[in-house]
Amino acid sequence: MPEYFAMVVKNSLRSKRRTTLTIASIAISLCLLTLLLALYRALFLAPEQSPGQALRLVVHHKVSLTQDLPLSYERKIEQIPGVKAMTSLRWFGGVYKDANDPRNQFARFAIKPSEFFNVYPEFKLSEQQVLAFQEQKTACIASRTLATRLGWSIGERIVLVGDTTPITLELSLVGIFDEPGNTPVLYFNRDYLQDSLPPGDPRRGTAQQYYVETASQDDISRVASVIDVLFENSPAPTMTESEHAFMLSFMSFLGNVKLFLLAIGCAVIFTILLVTANTISMSSRERFREVGVLKTLGFTRAEILITIVGESAVIGLAGGALGCVFAALLCSAIATAAAHGSNFLQILRPMTVTASMASLTLIAAVTIASVSAFVPALSAARTSIVDSLGHTG
Repeated sequence: MPEYFAMVVKNSLRSKRRTTLTIASIAISLCLLTLLLALYRALFLAPEQSPGQALRLVVHHKVSLTQDLPLSYERKIEQIPGVKAMTSLRWFGGVYKDANDPRNQFARFAIKPSEFFNVYPEFKLSEQQVLAFQEQKTACIASRTLATRLGWSIGERIVLVGDTTPITLELSLVGIFDEPGNTPVLYFNRDYLQDSLPPGDPRRGTAQQYYVETASQDDISRVASVIDVLFENSPAPTMTESEHAFMLSFMSFLGNVKLFLLAIGCAVIFTILLVTANTISMSSRERFREVGVLKTLGFTRAEILITIVGESAVIGLAGGALGCVFAALLCSAIATAAAHGSNFLQILRPMTVTASMASLTLIAAVTIASVSAFVPALSAARTSIVDSLGHTG
């Protein structure tokens, strides 16, 4: 193969327009395939967690994430051996200023201030600001990412007008915290939300999730099991899982994600086979007389087969390399957007094209291109000299 490399490259550029379009088609297909691999890795291969994430569990309603849990569960969960700290959480679907401005779209949660930083030790806030958050009922805290985006400073008056709830929350920013995820998020006192809800509102005395920090990793599975058994026969049974598994549960609304990824991946591979096979078939038919000349000059069937298959492999390799570059750029853009998105988008932050993933993509590109070219190449190599030289198609 090395001694024929120059001829293989030259033949692959015989029709520059066709070769360019073929490489572009393969690049787009393999870009999608690489994105699917990166997405699968981010979702299902359990990326490395921070020490805080490794010890956290999320407790939510077993039937649906949209159903609430009673606040009375809090005291029972706190008494379970192995539970170090916990806090409740409720999303507030409110509007800040102009709802049409994408900068004003951010996560906002009602939490229990006294326990929040015990559950999230990686969130850094000064002791003075923590104390103000715990003592002032209308106080709120925001991530530095959100405060920088909206130009907030300590003492900022923040008004959230409920969209699904007919209440208006007037908050005062008392703290700006740093957190590893750089997520635009705001937290405020759950007591303020509870007292603001109208009498008889079903959301009074409830929470959407409980975030539990265990004392050690050895306690994780036991604590999760104890919690679910404790409320198994209650009107609101629970499901307790890791923070990463909880984020993945949102993907279940889309159906069987693994099956979707597999189906799309198979479709991409089949498309590459068709595109490459069609290109090489056209190239082989154009060179029937050339094959006859090569045989006359002493080229064997194996050598002709190698040059034609090699031409397809070069095209596939070029398309694969270009596809990896495109996929790396898209993964970087997705990871950046996820880092500045809601908490539930953080699961996409690990999306990246690793060296092993790029190698797998390039191997797949060369293999698929070579396999798709084998049949037309073999047909050309087996054609006799007389038939090749007499070919007029």
